[in-house]
Amino acid sequence: MSADLVWQIVKNNNAYLVKKSGVQFSSEPGNLMNVNSFKYSGIANNKAVIIGATEKGVSFATTKASNKNLKTAAVELKKGARPSAAAVKNVLKGYRPDLSKAAAARVSAILKSKKPAKTIKKREQKGVRKLRA
Repeated sequence: MSADLVWQIVKNNNAYLVKKSGVQFSSEPGNLMNVNSFKYSGIANNKAVIIGATEKGVSFATTKASNKNLKTAAVELKKGARPSAAAVKNVLKGYRPDLSKAAAARVSAILKSKKPAKTIKKREQKGVRKLRA
């Protein structure tokens, strides 16, 4: 089936559709921006980009255009946000250049969420206030 026909069938009804306060989101695995649109849909497009979190970093995979169910070998990106985003952009140059910015944003957001939160130390009181306590 063509990608346009698949999109016409699944755009209003699918298992991944989330409707909240007049906005439609999508929770499908190949959707980079979690927006219910043809451009970002991993179900309707023949070439989908799948980015997910792993224990140590980010996994990155693409689907084959001939068979959407076959994924190419998933690559785990373990470096920082900038080298990982650059690697994703380089792969997507020839595959889906329209998704390179969204994919880089997704990679950096996942890596940012993996960083431990900074603990803020409470300042030690000085002078008279220290003596009162």
